[in-house]
Amino acid sequence: MRDSVKGARVPYGGPVTSPDTPQSSDTRDPIAEARRQWSLRWPEHADQMAAVTSVMRAQQLLLSRVEAVLKPFGLTFAAYEALRLLAFTRAGALPMGKMGVRLMVHPASVTNVIGRLEQRGLVTRAPSPDDRRVVLAAITDAGRALAEEATAALHGADFGLPGLDPAQAARITEALRAVREVAGDL
Repeated sequence: MRDSVKGARVPYGGPVTSPDTPQSSDTRDPIAEARRQWSLRWPEHADQMAAVTSVMRAQQLLLSRVEAVLKPFGLTFAAYEALRLLAFTRAGALPMGKMGVRLMVHPASVTNVIGRLEQRGLVTRAPSPDDRRVVLAAITDAGRALAEEATAALHGADFGLPGLDPAQAARITEALRAVREVAGDL
């Protein structure tokens, strides 16, 4: 949590103001105020600053919402993604290195997530029969069942985007794809 201007605690990913807080134009949207301030000093960069800040704030909000949905299942979003990825495969198993590429995370992150899932009996790890240097992660029946339950819960919560219709979600995805392209992600 972080301190707000008035000294109240604001949970990470939570709303900036509460409905009972008196609203003025500058307290409703701190990003709009930051953009206004930036425009006075560096107008040629104000829109980029506001875009980056908006994406970062949206990520905080969405991660908070998604993780709240997954918490009853004892899953983080990273663990859910790993289970879901394994459940999507034909054999229910993937080399851990390939998981890192597909999940777009560092190999150490995959190792940590798979280790926690393995402790819960949701996945297993074993050397590949084709190449003993490669470690395969495989989803168990319990892991597959939990992935299905968690997926149903995320569907019920519209993946943290309630109120957005599919066309709006598609536009967001397309706009962020352009950002990913410029950043060399694709």
